[in-house]
Amino acid sequence: MKKGNKLFILLGVILSMILASLDQTIVATAMPKIASDLNGLSHLSWVFTAYMLTSTVTVPIYGKLSDIFGRRPLYLIGIGIFLIGSILSGLAQDMTQLIFFRGLQGIGGGAMMVNSMALIGDIFTPAERGRWQGVLGGVFGLTAVAGPLLGGWITDAFSWHWIFYINIPVGIAAMVVLAMAIPPIQHKIKDRSIDFLGGALLILGLVPLLLAFVWGGSQYAWNSWQILGLLGVALISLFSFVMVERRVKEPVLSMGLFKTRIFSVSAVTLFLTSMGMFGALLYITVFAQGVVGVSATSSGLILAPMMLSVVIASAISGQIISRTGNYKILAVGGVALATAAMFVFSFVNINTTNTQLVMCMILLGLGLGVTMPIFTIAVQNAFSHKQLGEVTAGTQLFRSIGGTVGGALLGGVMNAKLASQLTDLANEPFVELMGQLNPGGTPTTIDGNTIQAFLSTDGQNQIYQLISQAPAAIQDQLTTAFNHFLVTLKTAFSTSIDQVYLIGAIFMFIALVVVFFLPQITLRKTNHSSLEEAGVRLEIQLGQADKKNEPRL
Repeated sequence: MKKGNKLFILLGVILSMILASLDQTIVATAMPKIASDLNGLSHLSWVFTAYMLTSTVTVPIYGKLSDIFGRRPLYLIGIGIFLIGSILSGLAQDMTQLIFFRGLQGIGGGAMMVNSMALIGDIFTPAERGRWQGVLGGVFGLTAVAGPLLGGWITDAFSWHWIFYINIPVGIAAMVVLAMAIPPIQHKIKDRSIDFLGGALLILGLVPLLLAFVWGGSQYAWNSWQILGLLGVALISLFSFVMVERRVKEPVLSMGLFKTRIFSVSAVTLFLTSMGMFGALLYITVFAQGVVGVSATSSGLILAPMMLSVVIASAISGQIISRTGNYKILAVGGVALATAAMFVFSFVNINTTNTQLVMCMILLGLGLGVTMPIFTIAVQNAFSHKQLGEVTAGTQLFRSIGGTVGGALLGGVMNAKLASQLTDLANEPFVELMGQLNPGGTPTTIDGNTIQAFLSTDGQNQIYQLISQAPAAIQDQLTTAFNHFLVTLKTAFSTSIDQVYLIGAIFMFIALVVVFFLPQITLRKTNHSSLEEAGVRLEIQLGQADKKNEPRL
């Protein structure tokens, strides 16, 4: 394929990546306004959960189908479904409709996610993929910075409906470019039968599994029949899925993949790093607003240094991989940097400054950026070209599940630690004094519903205003008591977040140990299905490698 055609395809991939990643960050910014207009605050989390569920469970199915029928039809269908979901989301009249249409968007998003990575593998050789995977990482980082700003501007200047309508021109442009540029290539798979049973069992296993971790500890207790029932259904379904996949000719996700060390190490590493990183990204802005005291707008911008460092590190690591062919040392170094950053984050406290927080985030961004392109490149290089979609989808699946599980577990750690420290706050002198002066007007129970009011700038200003209306003789006493109360509350909040980062650092450290077992395989300079150029011959069913050449994958 000519270089010009490759770059034209790359343009289409970048447009679809912008479409998918920008959508998530823009929607996050507009959620308060959406919840207010649709009277759906209690169901707010489902706007994200619906998209996450459908996009995650469809990834491996799209990956296998694209190996059978080619990337172009699946990619274009995915973008089309995403655009239909976007239009319907913009037209939603209540929260139930919006949640349903976001789920439809996710079905399209799953196809876009896996085919973007697989298509890069189609048009570039393993030796070339590093620099272009780095470019995609840079696009992701830039949209993460631009998304909140663009979402806020669109919501204020027009309405929240336009955060969905803005997808239409970008999506149409991506479809036109990809339809013109991608050749109608189909891989030479003799048996084109579709594993419907395996796909159904995978969905039946992943949906209750993800729901259990989303609801566990928040909607329902972990030992409730609802959560245990979901986990039971997930376990039975996934066990049945494994049994079926071991017997069918063209499985959705071949169990033979896990017999190769490079795939299993990459999958476990991605799962663990996603578990650790989700909490880091989620609670950085929470800490900035609640403890450091920055505004909501500034807390969104505080992520910019981290995302810019992700862009820079991703681009540099991609270039290094393409030039040297050595990805293992970068994988170890990147995970080590991210682990160190998480460990440093576990020491933040009420005295941490904005500058110190930014430095920690830059360190974390460098670690994230270095590792972002590596595992996809390593896995794609190790397998035959006809399995590209399947193995790419497999790694994406573990990344997504890790993020969901990690978010739920770290959220539970945060809530449990905070609850254990807030018990005595209702006995603080400030709460007692304000309760006497303004019975019923000041919360006497400090919990997750009232803590944000005390930590927000607006909430604190209201308290100081109330103190100014108290008898002059006790105003100084009230001010001193409130300041002490704030320090105690921020300390409790900070300690709880420290616990999140410590647990996240442990996940990252385990990932660091695992990544040492990642094999270093010579990057091929062609997309030929045999791996002779890499010095390795894969036997997927037996999980064996040629002992005379590279180490076992």
